[in-house]
Amino acid sequence: MKDLFERIIKDKGPLGKWAEQAEGYYVFPKLEGPISNRMGFNGKKVITWSINDYLGLANHPEVIKVDGEAAAEHGMAYPMGARMMSGHTPFHEQLEQECADFVGKEAAYLVNFGYQGMVSAIDALVTKHDVIVYDMDTHACIIDGVRLHAGKRFVYKHNDVESLEKNLQRATRIATETNGGILVISEGVFGMRGEQGRLKEIVALKKKYNFRFLVDDAHGFGTLGEGGRGTGFEQGVQDGIDVYFATFAKAMAGIGAFFAADKGIIQYLQYNMRSQMFAKSLPMAMVKGALKRLDMLRTMPELKEKLWENVNALQNGLRAEGFDLGTTQTCITPVFLKGDIPEAMAMVQDLRENYGIFCSIVVYPVIPKGLIILRMIPTATHTLEDVKETIEAFSGMRSKLEKGIYKRIAATMM
Repeated sequence: MKDLFERIIKDKGPLGKWAEQAEGYYVFPKLEGPISNRMGFNGKKVITWSINDYLGLANHPEVIKVDGEAAAEHGMAYPMGARMMSGHTPFHEQLEQECADFVGKEAAYLVNFGYQGMVSAIDALVTKHDVIVYDMDTHACIIDGVRLHAGKRFVYKHNDVESLEKNLQRATRIATETNGGILVISEGVFGMRGEQGRLKEIVALKKKYNFRFLVDDAHGFGTLGEGGRGTGFEQGVQDGIDVYFATFAKAMAGIGAFFAADKGIIQYLQYNMRSQMFAKSLPMAMVKGALKRLDMLRTMPELKEKLWENVNALQNGLRAEGFDLGTTQTCITPVFLKGDIPEAMAMVQDLRENYGIFCSIVVYPVIPKGLIILRMIPTATHTLEDVKETIEAFSGMRSKLEKGIYKRIAATMM
C-alpha cells in the first residue's frame, strides 16, 4: 500500500509543476491599491485588465459608503448561523425579491458563493433517475456539480445545437426508461472565449423535447440585456429559462449569488441545497451592499454605457491590428496566440514589466496545448487612453513573439 501523499509529492499536476517559476507572479500575483483601471504590481503602476469589476462598482464612493455603514452597524458576523436556523433577516428576503424582480422571475434564493451554490443546486435538482445534458465548455462549478450526479450525463459540443439535439434524443430514451427527467445546462456567457450561449435555440428545442433549462449567467448579469438584466433578456428568451443563476462577484463587485425561478422551485432549493442548509448565512454587510449595487444597476444606465464604449474601442482596435479575438460577443476580450507555456510566461513578464499591461494568461490544461489566450476584461473605469496604450503594447509584443524572442527568453528562465 502506498502513502496517500506519495503521488501528490511526485506529481503536482499540469499547473502545479510550474509553481516554483510561476507562483507570486504568473499565478497568485499581488495587485495593490484601490480596485481600478490602474493598480500597483511589482513596484509599478500597470493598466489592469484582469478584474471582473465590469461596472466599476468595486471602489465607487456610494458603494464604499454603504458597505462601510453596514459593516459598522452589524459587524461581519451578523446574522449568525444558517438561514434555516438563525441566520434569516428581512434584508435577505428583500434582496431575494429584488433580484427576482430584476431578472423577471417569481422568486429567488441567495447563496453565499456562486461556485459552491451551483455545485449544490445541480446536486439538488436531479436524482439518479434523471439525465443531465451540458455544454462541454461550461464553467468548472457546473462540471463539478455534474460529477456528483449518480445518473446518466451527456456532454454536447460547445454551442453546437445539432450536437445538443443528438444528446437530447439519447437522454430522452434513457429518461423514458428510468421514469426520470432531463436537465440541460448552459452558460449565458462563456467566460473564457466570451461567446454567448445559444439560449434562444436551446429554448426553441423545448417544443420537441421535454427538458428543464438551467443557465449560469455570471458574466451576462449586469452587462447584457435591457438594463443589464442578462443574456436571457439580450436574446429575448428569459421566460424559457427555468432556473436562472447570477453572481454578485462580477458586475456587482461583491460576494454571493442567487438562483431565480418559479416560487415552487426556489422553495425546493431552499429546503434541499445542502451547501446552504449547513452553511452560515450571507453577512449583513454583503446583503446591504448588494441591495445598493442592484439599485445602481437599475438607476445608473451610464455605467453599462461606459463599459460598452470601452469594450467596443478595445475589441475594434485589436481587430483592426489583425489580432484574433475569436467569436466573442461580450465584454470578455480573449486574444488568441500560438506558443507554449514558457513562451507565455516570458510574454506576460514583458507586458507587465516593460509595457505596464496586466492581463490574465490562460494556457494548457484550461485550453489545448500550443495555444495561449491573453484574456482581458474591460470595465467602466477604463479610459480610451488605456485602450490606446494596450493596443500599442500588444502590437509590440506580437512582433517579438513572431521573431522567436520569447522562446529564447524562456529557454534562459527554465
